[in-house]
Amino acid sequence: MPPHVKTILLLSCSNVFMTFAWYAHLKDLKDRPWIIAALVSWGIALFEYLLQVPANRIGHQVMSVGQLKILQEVIALTVFVPFAVWYLKEKLTWDYLWAGLCLLGAVFFVFRQHWNS
Repeated sequence: MPPHVKTILLLSCSNVFMTFAWYAHLKDLKDRPWIIAALVSWGIALFEYLLQVPANRIGHQVMSVGQLKILQEVIALTVFVPFAVWYLKEKLTWDYLWAGLCLLGAVFFVFRQHWNS
């Protein structure tokens, strides 16, 4: 499997854990003390790091750090929006589309030299 594909798959899985670690406590642990939410989030984040660290090491073989960061942000938004809508019951707004378009612009600028070579 090509490094780009491995990186995208690992970062996608990592971002699912990250999103739950960062935001699920707002729904599931809202009545618990913040320290409990933090400890649970740290536990979930461990799994995120077990996927994110190898993803970045694999990706860095074929991408710059800037490219990895922009890729991670695109994946994060791709994971976050469905999570926010379906899990947290947030309203889907046009702002998500505009944010996504801005990220696509970032992807274009950070990867354009890579595509031209």
